[in-house]
This record gives sequence, C-alpha cells and structure tokens, in this order.
Amino acid sequence: MTHAWQVTRAHGLLEPATRDAVLGLINCATRNDGLRPLSEHATLHLRYGGDREVTHLMVWHETVLVGYVHLDTTDEVQGPSAEIVVHPEMRKRGIGAALTDVALEIQGSRPLRLWAHGDSPEAASLARARGFSRHRSLLQMRRSLYAPLPKALLPKGVSVRSFNVGEDESAWLALNSEAFAHLPDQGGWTLADLQARLQEPWFDPAGLLVAQDVNGALVGTHWTKVHGAADHHDHVHDPVGEVYVLGVADRARGTGLGRALTVLGLEHLRDKGLDAVMLYVDASNSAAIKVYEGLGFTAWDTDVLYVHTAGA
Repeated sequence: MTHAWQVTRAHGLLEPATRDAVLGLINCATRNDGLRPLSEHATLHLRYGGDREVTHLMVWHETVLVGYVHLDTTDEVQGPSAEIVVHPEMRKRGIGAALTDVALEIQGSRPLRLWAHGDSPEAASLARARGFSRHRSLLQMRRSLYAPLPKALLPKGVSVRSFNVGEDESAWLALNSEAFAHLPDQGGWTLADLQARLQEPWFDPAGLLVAQDVNGALVGTHWTKVHGAADHHDHVHDPVGEVYVLGVADRARGTGLGRALTVLGLEHLRDKGLDAVMLYVDASNSAAIKVYEGLGFTAWDTDVLYVHTAGA
C-alpha cells in the first residue's frame, strides 16, 4: 500500500532549523550516493539566504526531514526548475513522486525543468512516469594530474594573473556574461552570486586566474576549485580539483587562450598536490569535448535535465 505522504511548503528564506535540516539531508544523500543531489547554486542559496522567490517542498517523517524539493521560479528565460532529494533509507516509498506531483501542481500549465544529478535509472523512471522528457545532458569528465601536461602557449599580448578581490568583480562578471551568453544559468550570475562563492571555504584567489590584454581588459578566466578539502565539511572523498569556470571573451576566441588557461589551471591544481581533476561540459558541445579529450579528459558521469511541458 502506498503511503499518502503530506507535502509541506515554505516560500523564500527558511528558518535556521529547517535550513539546517535540509542541508543535513543533502549531506546524508551525498555520503550515500557519492554525489550531491542539489546543484551548487541551490545549495548556496540555502546556506546564505538566496532568492526570496524560491519555493521549498518538504516531506517529514515524524521529526526527520526525508524529502525535499528546491523549486526555483526566478529564471524568466529558461523557466522554473526543480531539484529533488530523498533520504536514502526512505526511497521507493513514493516520496519522490509526491514531491514531484506538488511541484507540477504549483507550476500548472507552465513548463517545469527537473535536474537529476547522476544519470540513474530511478530518476529516469520517475521522470517518465510523471510525463517528463529528457532534454539536456551535462557530462562530467575527469583527468589524472599525474599524466604529463602540454605547455601553456598564451596569445601575443596576453598575460595571466590571479583575481584581485575587491577590484575585479565588475570586470569578471562582464566577461562571464559575454562568455556564457548562451547559458543563462552561468552567464546570468549577479554580484551576489559571485560574492557568495568568494566567501566559500574552498575559495582560493590564487586559483582564480584572469587573462588580460595589453590594455588591462579581461579577455579570459579559469576558476579552479578543490572538492573535498579538509575545511570543506560537505564532501566525503579524497580531494579532487575542478575546472570550475573557463570562459573566453568573444574577441579572444580561436586564439588558443582557452587551452592555455586550462593548462595553467591544471598546473595550479597539480602544484597543490592533487592527483585528479574534473569538469562539466554540455554533452552537445562537441567542440569543447574535443578540446578536453585532447588534454586527456575522459567521460566520468552525467547529469540530466528533464522537461515537463504543458499538456504532457
């Protein structure tokens, strides 16, 4: 017999106790599954406040939070998106289905995007049963840092330095917006989005590289990140580096700057004593995947975006 789970709703900023319960559930699922069930963007919003337009859907079993949906309705271009997590010991009991049904009810006739972190059969089954279709795949690639790295050949007139906190924010955001104009989730970052990341425990100014031309204008960036550092309680694995943000201005495309910045970032991570590095790239971006494969990266895992459209 299917349990009739009661789904509660909250809007905007969560009370500290509820926020901590959600973060605890996320960490529990991460330890069990080996990957995080919510994106960094959603997790940062939970931790630091974030958008007041977010809707939180929750299922409690007595006093324990066993299911959660982060429903973000702020993206006017791509539309609302949802991310879901269910306690590992409470899965296959209809909690995910109950949360998804309420999210669909809230959206009504509007399309709803549903992210599944990790291309699991369970997520695919839930999506199909609720009328979602597979829309986009985000590929995770990895590379050993023990393998040799090519030389970083910068274009003429371009130099690379570390990010200066308190000075480079506006110029970096303008570059990010230009480089990722086709990806609103990334290119739409605000100053608040950037500052939230600058205050994270993993942030290292030396690992945020910026390339500038002879006039001092930013033309590229490679922001590296370290997962699993000793001071980062959210991770439960050996440290691994990440090509976190790699962007090049339109006028610098085709010059080899992106490849050079990638290599310099990998050298930085290797110098920190790490033995592996990861990155995310859209599975349809064959040109970028070819570049990364040329640098020794291979496919590791996949995140999937499902979309539910009106009338589905």
